Order: sequence, then C-alpha cells, then structure tokens
Amino acid sequence: MPALICGSLAFDTICNFPGRFAQQILPEQVHILNVSFVVPTLRREWGGCAGNIAYTLKMLGGEPVILAALGDDGREYLARLQQLGIDTSQIHVDGQEHTAQCTIITDQDNNQINAFHPGAMNVAHQVTVPSSAQRADLAIAIIAPDGREAMATHARQLHERAIPFVFDPGQQLPQFGGAEHREMLGMASWVAVNDYEGRMLCDRTGESLHDMSMRPNIEGLFVTLADQGCEVWQRGTRTAVAGVAADAVVDPTGCGDAFRAGLLYGLERRWPLVRAAALGNRLGALKIAHRGGQNHRFAPPDMLK
Repeated sequence: MPALICGSLAFDTICNFPGRFAQQILPEQVHILNVSFVVPTLRREWGGCAGNIAYTLKMLGGEPVILAALGDDGREYLARLQQLGIDTSQIHVDGQEHTAQCTIITDQDNNQINAFHPGAMNVAHQVTVPSSAQRADLAIAIIAPDGREAMATHARQLHERAIPFVFDPGQQLPQFGGAEHREMLGMASWVAVNDYEGRMLCDRTGESLHDMSMRPNIEGLFVTLADQGCEVWQRGTRTAVAGVAADAVVDPTGCGDAFRAGLLYGLERRWPLVRAAALGNRLGALKIAHRGGQNHRFAPPDMLK
C-alpha cells in the first residue's frame, strides 16, 4: 500500500573539500570566524529528504506518495519523479518561490557544512494530508525535514486521520522547542534520529531515549550510528543492529534518507523492527558508495534477501 512521504524537495549543490574542517577552524577564534574552503569538485543533484526517501523506496518496490512543495524552477524535478513512477499528485508547484536549495561541503572525514535556502518549503504547509475520502489507501507516513510549519501541521493531520507515521526531525530539530517536540512525540508511532539528533532531542524534551521508547504510542525509536549501524529502542530495551561495510565511502549525502526508506518498507510490512533497521543499514552502506542522494541503484531481490 502507498506510503506518504512528507518532506522537502530540493536541489543539492555538493562540494568536496579535500582537507579537514578542523584544521581550518581555530577553536579559540570561533567568535570571529572567517573561513573559506576551496572545493575542487561541484555537482548539482536532485535532493531533499522526501525526494531521496521516495527514490529508494520506489526502487525497493514500495509505493511512495510525495507531499511537498516545489518552486517555479522545479518542473524538471517534477517530471523526473513522474518518469520514475513516483506518485506526485500531492506536490504543489509554487509560482512565487524558488525550489529549496542546499549547498553541502563535505571534508575528507565526511564532516559536512551546509547552507540551506528553504524557498518553497515555506509554503509546504499549504499542502494538506489527503482525507480518507480522497486517499483511503495510505498505510504509513513519515514526517521528514521540511518547513517548520509544514512539519507540525502535517503531523497533526496524520494523527487526526489515524495514519501511523515516523517522526524524523533531522536538521529541522533545532527549530522546535521542547513542548513542540513532546507534542509530536505524542502523535508519532516511530522516531528516527541520528546519534547527535538523539542527544539534542533528549535535551529539548527532558526525556531519555529509554523514556521516549516507553511512551504508549511509540512502537520503536531508531538511532543511526553511521558505519557502526544503529540502535533500536523498544519499550525501554535497546538492541544494537550491526553496521554494513560499504564498498566505498564516496558521499554521505542522503544516507539517512536511504535508511529511512528501508524502515518504511519494513514497517509497512510489519517486519520486526530489527529486520527493518538491518535493511536500512544495507541501504545506507549502498548509498554512501555513490555521489548524490538519488544515483544508487540495486535489484530488490538482492537487497531484500
């Protein structure tokens, strides 16, 4: 059944810095920070969390439905998604805004510095979650990073429509206060964060990961740990899921989105959470060996063994 992917669509400008950020930044001088990184490579890629998640989920054999906003410069992106067979019926094209743009600089240790222009994400809240009369077939959803108002609005709409969803605050996590995070945690069925975001979410809410996983509505909490795999929390119990060795470490952009596509695929099919996380780990390892968030390819039978 279809999965609703609420999140951003963006153009990613990806640059590689051959050194280490830490060697260019003097900790005692951060109050007057003024640095410039020479980036010998630059690419423009299709991106945004919703686009990246939908791309991998479609390749797995899922049925992603993207709910997002594009700018007037995003019609080529819309056409590409349609060519991939992804349902774009819930995408709004705004004639006044640019499509969201992200400039990503990655150093040799895979640390990243991002600059983000939200553009059409600022009006994404105007796109509403379909009613049950409009789409009775939606089985699961994810609230991925998007405009601040859109994330809160869509979470409430999904809750009202009784569509279970993954709360994935990502890089938008700092935009919400503790009360707002606690509200969304109270509506979600699952939570997905990386280890840094997990610590920040604990700080914002005043709850530990253990406590969050004990909430009656939370079926599971996933904390990704890069090449170390991930942790799965269920009812106060933490299970480590081993990482997968990548064939090459080329570009971490979109690895978390590939992981979340695996989660959605498994969760929709009611797999055990550890099995869904293991699929996510395999997809993240596959993605990191390719540049951009939507250039990796695989045969579903091989990935789903």
